[in-house]
Amino acid sequence: MSDKEQLLSFGFAPERVDWALKATGGRGLQPALDFLFQNESKPTPSDLGGVQEQKTQSSSAGADGNAEDDEDAAAIREVYGVNATSGAGGEITGADVAGSSGVVAQSIKCIQCGKIFRDTGLANFHAEKSGHDQFEESTEAIKPLTEEEKKERLAELRQQMLEKRSKKAVEEAKEQKANEALRRKAGQDMGAAREAMKIKEANKEAEKRKQEKIDDAKARAAIKAQIEADKRERVEKIAREKALREGRGYQSGEQSSTPAAPAPVAASSAAAASTGIKGSEYPETRLQIRLSTGGPTLSTTLPSTETLRSVAEFVAGQSLAYNVESVSFTMQFPRKSFTRSDLGKTLKDLGLTPSAVLMATP
Repeated sequence: MSDKEQLLSFGFAPERVDWALKATGGRGLQPALDFLFQNESKPTPSDLGGVQEQKTQSSSAGADGNAEDDEDAAAIREVYGVNATSGAGGEITGADVAGSSGVVAQSIKCIQCGKIFRDTGLANFHAEKSGHDQFEESTEAIKPLTEEEKKERLAELRQQMLEKRSKKAVEEAKEQKANEALRRKAGQDMGAAREAMKIKEANKEAEKRKQEKIDDAKARAAIKAQIEADKRERVEKIAREKALREGRGYQSGEQSSTPAAPAPVAASSAAAASTGIKGSEYPETRLQIRLSTGGPTLSTTLPSTETLRSVAEFVAGQSLAYNVESVSFTMQFPRKSFTRSDLGKTLKDLGLTPSAVLMATP
């Protein structure tokens, strides 16, 4: 029975048997079986001519193996005294193992393990696989496998196939587990890098906001200082214009009023009484001026001979919301409203001496 028939009897498809025999170069049953199991998951090529060409391309690699086979054949001839020549490609031929007695060898036997091979191709393959190098000719013919032996052999082959698959599955699982561990570690490293980047960006944003607050505070302070400077300049301008109207000299820094801490009106009246001077005759008038626009109460002390216009100028100098020509004054107790014609009257004539509380409206 040929190798192809045996492979077909094992249940392999005819096209895969042809593929295996072509791929192994017809070296025998065992190489073809090994090829079928190694390439079980691969599809059968539609063109087997390409398989032959692939084998031709690897002939340079096979040259080294043929050289090793020549050495093995020479060693067998030297040990057993076989006077024969090597076959094509350096493989041991049937003539190599024929004895001098003229008996035709039916098989080749490995002395080291006792296995019997049908031809030299299988013997050479066994030598390559096992490293055994002691063979002898044998007149024992290899009997065809019975149906029972075929079933046992096929079951053995299938068991080997399952073991190879199981081993491969375990190796793939280990590799997959290692790859998953690497992927997770890479993900963790990336997550840590992203978190560090977020923290860095947050710190940078916080520093930016802090610097913006500092810059805003500086800008507000500069604006406030400019407003105060404008107020002082306006007060000084009003005082200078007043001095020019009155025909007297003016020195820079001179003010028509001196702000002081608020004090109750009753205290001023008591002070006037303690001096024995009537309230209407008191030389100075202390005023508390409340702004209808909001803000702190203004306090000032002016000579009783000053006019209500001086009070308007004082208020306009303290707040930009007020203008000398439009500001109006009222008094709650006693209730009284002052008109534009009252701006030219003195504080004494208006009854505001020695003290009074006024409400200023823009």
